[in-house]
Amino acid sequence: MPPSPHSGGPSTAPARPRTVLVTGAARGIGRAVATAFAQGGDRVIAHWGSRREEAEHTLAGLPGRGHLLLQADLSDPDGAASLAERAVDHAGTIDVLVNNAAVNLPQPFTEVDHQEWRRVWRHTIDVNVFGAADLSHLLARNMIERGVPGRIVNVGSRGAYRGEPDHPAYGASKAALHSLGQSLAVALAPHGIGVASVAPGFVETERVAHRLTDAVRSDSPFGRVATPEEVAAAVHYLASPEAVWSSGTVLDVNGASHLR
Repeated sequence: MPPSPHSGGPSTAPARPRTVLVTGAARGIGRAVATAFAQGGDRVIAHWGSRREEAEHTLAGLPGRGHLLLQADLSDPDGAASLAERAVDHAGTIDVLVNNAAVNLPQPFTEVDHQEWRRVWRHTIDVNVFGAADLSHLLARNMIERGVPGRIVNVGSRGAYRGEPDHPAYGASKAALHSLGQSLAVALAPHGIGVASVAPGFVETERVAHRLTDAVRSDSPFGRVATPEEVAAAVHYLASPEAVWSSGTVLDVNGASHLR
C-alpha cells in the first residue's frame, strides 16, 4: 500500500473533533487522560472494567459533549474485540487509542506459592499485553480502512527498565508493551499512524496510595511523585498531529528518578 498522504510531513490540527478511546478510564491516570482529551475538544470513549461508579464519575466530569462509557473485561480473550466493535459502531472512526488499562498485582518471589505465581502472571499478561495488542490490531485496521492518520499511545512504566522485584509480572508486561509500541510504530508508519509510549514512575493515584512513602517520593530529586495530569499531558502530546515524528519513542515521565 502506498504511503498515506498524511505521513509526509507535519500536520495541522484536525478540523473535526477526534474520537479517543481510553482504556482503564475509571480513575487515576485514565481519568486524567480522558479529561485532557475532552478539554482539548475531542470526544472520549471511556472504558471501564469493574469500577462502574468511578467510571460514571469520570464521565460526569468530562467537559464537552458526545462522550461515552463502555465496559469490557480485557482479561477475557473476547473482551477487547467486543470493546473495539462497540466503539467503532458508536463512532465510526477511532482516531486515538490510549492503552492505559492495567493490573498490578503483588507477587513477592519468596512469599507466593507456585499456583498464585502462575495466576498473577497469566492475569497480568492477559490484560496488560494481550488486551492492548488486540485493541491495537483491531483499531489500527479500522484507521487504515478509513484513511485516518491515527495515534496509539501506550501507558507503560519505569518498572520496565528499573525492575519490579515485588511485581515482576507487571514490570515484564510493561516492557512487552513498550516493545509492542515500537514494533507497531514501524509497521503503521506507512499508513500515517503514529505509535508511542509513556513510561511513568510512581504517580499520585488511589491504586498506589499505600505505597507512596517518603522513600518513594525521595526517588526523584524533585522530592515528589507525578500527578496524573502530568502523565496525561505527555499522552496528549504524543497523540497530537505535531508529535508524529516522535513515533516509536518511549517517553520517560519519572521526574529524573531513573535515567537511561
